[in-house]
Amino acid sequence: MHITPIKIGFVLLSNAKIPIPSTRIAVLNMFPFLRAAEFDPHIVFEPEGNDETPNLSGLSTRLKAEGFQIVYFQKVHGDSVLTLARELRALSIKTIFGICDYVEPNMVDATDVTVTVTDYLKSLYPAALQPKISIVHDGIENPSVYKTDWGLHSGSRARPLRAVLVTSLALDKLPILVNPPSWLHVTIVGRYAAQNQRIQRIREARWQLLNQDGWREKLNFLEFVMSNRIKRVAWEANCIYDNLQQADIGIIPIEPEPTETDFKRLQMKSENRLTLKMAIGLPVVATPIPAYEKLVQQGQNGFLAHNLLDWLRYLTMLRDPDLRRSIGQQARQSALTAYSMDLQAKKLISVLRALLDPL
Repeated sequence: MHITPIKIGFVLLSNAKIPIPSTRIAVLNMFPFLRAAEFDPHIVFEPEGNDETPNLSGLSTRLKAEGFQIVYFQKVHGDSVLTLARELRALSIKTIFGICDYVEPNMVDATDVTVTVTDYLKSLYPAALQPKISIVHDGIENPSVYKTDWGLHSGSRARPLRAVLVTSLALDKLPILVNPPSWLHVTIVGRYAAQNQRIQRIREARWQLLNQDGWREKLNFLEFVMSNRIKRVAWEANCIYDNLQQADIGIIPIEPEPTETDFKRLQMKSENRLTLKMAIGLPVVATPIPAYEKLVQQGQNGFLAHNLLDWLRYLTMLRDPDLRRSIGQQARQSALTAYSMDLQAKKLISVLRALLDPL
């Protein structure tokens, strides 16, 4: 018997041609799984760039006319989004709010179901809204790419070990560590111009230099960009896995935030940067946040470092190649077991089906 697919529309935070990681991981990667489960996913709105508060005026009429049964709001909010959610409810179209790093009670209240990435983020919402929130983690994108060689050396000035830090930012310093030990080189994969874009890299460095607060900060920045133990490379999908596979250690150092608001937002972050490295088979040292604390078993599949002394101690321990291999292998197994894309897709599909047939 032929089953008519359930039509689901997605309102995106970023453009599908140049998606930011959250759009790619939470939405676009899910489309093949949704189609296999008899859903018919469509992008019904995407901005030219990134837009958390888009103007969605008039969209409800089109969505009803085109037969959409569910609409998923990916991290968008604001008056226009709230208005559309309420219009869709009046038209008997189910709605989902997907959120990964902040608290937005109005959207949870206005939609039928909210999907968030961590138990910690869910816990920050009012108790009355908790029953409306489900957890779907960020799924691991390329599980077939992983390390098979952890090296046999312990690092030295002449032959350093290699650490990798993946970030969505253009860092102007190496957090926590500042200067790596003499036996360690660090590659920062971030929002930098490519190596062959020399003029653009000079412009970026000049802009970052001018934005340093005082002369000491300016000197520290110059030391950072001129360091022969720190390499800054552009985040590109076709090279990020090369950098991860070539590394010996994964690091996620996070500086304490200057304000309570910044600190709270930092605490809400997902496991994605951690599971990315763990799934490759890298032993990882990270600053603890709630999402990491749930996954890392200290000294078995990774390390959580609370201060600089912790960082130096755990990095030194990972100079042992046998320990790097053991922790890297256990890290990969832990990440694949709990955060596979297939498992997260099943969780999302379960939420969607319950939404249409709550009984």
